[in-house]
Amino acid sequence: MDLGQRVEFHSHTILSDGALLPAALIREAEVRGHTALAITDHVDASNIEEVIRTLTHFEKEMRGKLPIKFVPGAEVSYIAPPYIADYCRKARKLGAKLIIVHGESPSESVNPGTNHAAVRENGLVDILAHPGNIVEEDAILAAKNGVFLEITARKGHRDGNRHVAEMARRYGAKLIVDTDCHSESDLITQEQAFQLCKDAGLTDEEALTVVRDNPIELLKRIERR
Repeated sequence: MDLGQRVEFHSHTILSDGALLPAALIREAEVRGHTALAITDHVDASNIEEVIRTLTHFEKEMRGKLPIKFVPGAEVSYIAPPYIADYCRKARKLGAKLIIVHGESPSESVNPGTNHAAVRENGLVDILAHPGNIVEEDAILAAKNGVFLEITARKGHRDGNRHVAEMARRYGAKLIVDTDCHSESDLITQEQAFQLCKDAGLTDEEALTVVRDNPIELLKRIERR
């Protein structure tokens, strides 16, 4: 079975709570068979300008010099729901090409209503990360507004994978597999990504769509920006 090539859309560096510089994480992704990596460090009002400015500068400085495709992004984190859209728009204006919202994971005290705020507008958020016990209304909105729901490899967060997969299947939302990596040891292979989908209850055909086809679709969306 051709699983396609591994793309990681959710990763962190020393610009937030990760362990490596961007170039180091990109190299680690390359040696593990990735063809593209998005760096989406946590941002809030305290650091959004600095983080995105640094990542977009890195992209410009290293254009044509990196071994795999690099996408500068941001994970809007722990913002109160009424203000999430504002900070997502700000991140986009600053140059982030991929917007993730830190969802209501099973293992962290994210504000109730964060999932809903992330999915309610079309074309604003690309991925709702580890959305935990996402409710029907928000799965429907994710499908309608083109927000990918994340199947995650991260310990604690992944406790919600089976529910997320079932809600996506039921209401037509698209899934993406990410690691939420903070160091090179968190990165996974395409085979491991496929198994995560299977562990979440997806069929072989569904899992293949998630790991092979959906990353291509999301990369094409990013390239149009």
